[in-house]
Amino acid sequence: MKKNSKKVFILGAGYGGIQAALTLQKKKKKSDNIEIYIIDKNPFHTLLTELHEVAANRIDDKGVVVYLKDIFKYTDVNIIQDYITKIDFEKQELISEKDNYAYDYLIMGIGSEPQFYGIEGLEENGLTLWSYKDALKIKDHIISMFDKAAKEKDPDIRKSYLTFAVVGGGFTGTEMVGELALWVKDLAEIYNIDLKEIRLMLIEALPKILSIIDDSLISKAVKYLKNKLSVEILTDSPITKVNKDSFVINNKETIKSHTLIWTGGVQANNCLIEFDLEKGKGQRVCVDEYTKTHYENVFAIGDFALFMTEDNKALPALVETALETGKYAAKNVLNLVRNKELEKAEPKLHGIMVSVGKNYAVADIMGIKMSGLPALFMKHMVNIHYLFGIGGFELIGKYLKNEFWGVKHKRGIIHRHMDKLSPTFLLVILRLYLGYMWLMSGIDKINNDWLKYNMLAGSNADATTGASIMQLVSEHTPGWYAWIVDTLIIPNAMLFQKLVIITEIGLGLAFITGTFTFLAALVSIAMNINFLLSTGLNDLWFLISSIPMLGGAGRAFGVDHYLMPYLMRQWRHFVRKRKIKINLWK
Repeated sequence: MKKNSKKVFILGAGYGGIQAALTLQKKKKKSDNIEIYIIDKNPFHTLLTELHEVAANRIDDKGVVVYLKDIFKYTDVNIIQDYITKIDFEKQELISEKDNYAYDYLIMGIGSEPQFYGIEGLEENGLTLWSYKDALKIKDHIISMFDKAAKEKDPDIRKSYLTFAVVGGGFTGTEMVGELALWVKDLAEIYNIDLKEIRLMLIEALPKILSIIDDSLISKAVKYLKNKLSVEILTDSPITKVNKDSFVINNKETIKSHTLIWTGGVQANNCLIEFDLEKGKGQRVCVDEYTKTHYENVFAIGDFALFMTEDNKALPALVETALETGKYAAKNVLNLVRNKELEKAEPKLHGIMVSVGKNYAVADIMGIKMSGLPALFMKHMVNIHYLFGIGGFELIGKYLKNEFWGVKHKRGIIHRHMDKLSPTFLLVILRLYLGYMWLMSGIDKINNDWLKYNMLAGSNADATTGASIMQLVSEHTPGWYAWIVDTLIIPNAMLFQKLVIITEIGLGLAFITGTFTFLAALVSIAMNINFLLSTGLNDLWFLISSIPMLGGAGRAFGVDHYLMPYLMRQWRHFVRKRKIKINLWK
């Protein structure tokens, strides 16, 4: 503990809390003399926007969990796992059943929870999707419904088991029903159930689903849900009562079903509802333009806070809202520590993306509307950007593995084959042979005097050109490439010859030792494409053999097995500490 240091506590390890902690870590100075603490009931951060993928069994259960110790490795952030039950703002204390924590500055980011609007039986009989435990519970429940249906002889009861309703046509509900529509096809096959027996419903009380996005995108999402995924969409259909084996729509229609997944509304987390803070719509804590509550040293962020923009609109409960408010709260804590003026928060929301199953999405990015694969690509890129910020390359690797190679239900030919990956040690022999051939190619050029004489010829070469001269332009060479050869390469032939020799020998050594194999594979592919454009690529196998090397071939019996994890750790350490530590093995 630092002498006379100021303690900054961040309550909640959600998107906003993580952002606040990392911003403090990045921008603090030694002269600030602060200690940073983040406190949460769980030892991990949950990727809430991906919960539907676990609930519908698309990815591994742990695919939405990032442990706090991994996020804050190489930082000065202290992690406390505890459940705070009370806050004494006058004494500046966080109170749990087992301890009290004194703070000088507090950032509250405890998130939100489902709102049930007083609907009879909903909280007792509905399933929610707002936590890691919720996702696991839904997954187990769906499996149990198919298991019971497969054994049930009564057609009416069987039908009720196979009727699945997602209530709430916002982002979470739309993404949930989209994932579920894909998974039930696999479950039907496993349990020998006719797909026609399965009923999927997306129910919304408002006149349309996804009401905060453009109508053109809504139309595309609805069309995909109905035509591609066989989902019934009911709008203007408020749920008024939920029983264990049925639910009622608008006090009129009763639907027999054992599965109602509620995503119809959220409110600020009520675990600390009795504290002395002004609350507004959805029980969210009112904050000023600095994200500050009426206590000078207490800030609120994310879904927990009601932040009003200059045009008097509340920021929506989105991940980007949490990230932006978390960043500004952290900056203003530092401004208080430094006795500087507070910085007015100006959150910038860049867009909205909604996936409808794993193969389709709609998005509005800064006014640019897109759907299908482009929107899906943008969603993945946004996720990758966030994960890189909190966990570096390791989390990106985990994400890519879950989303593309670890998909559990395989609908479509690409995903059906992407998990059929061979162990990388089977590529060792091919890697060694490819390295040997590149090395010999470079050595042969040295022996053939490539370091002494011009051995390259362009389009102006005469018919007497010797057999040892490499002709870079042939009858199939594109005109633009021939121009590059004649104007850039041939006048600097000796330079390019040396570069080719260095590159070929470097590739040989890289493949043989298994060092930077992925980069070597990219260079190898580029070299072969270059040869293809010029000489016609006599040895096509070089190109074909380079492609499998992209799959981490150097991690088996190669230097990359040790080097890549070390460099990833080194990168994380540099980003967090702004300096390199040579002996970084843990």
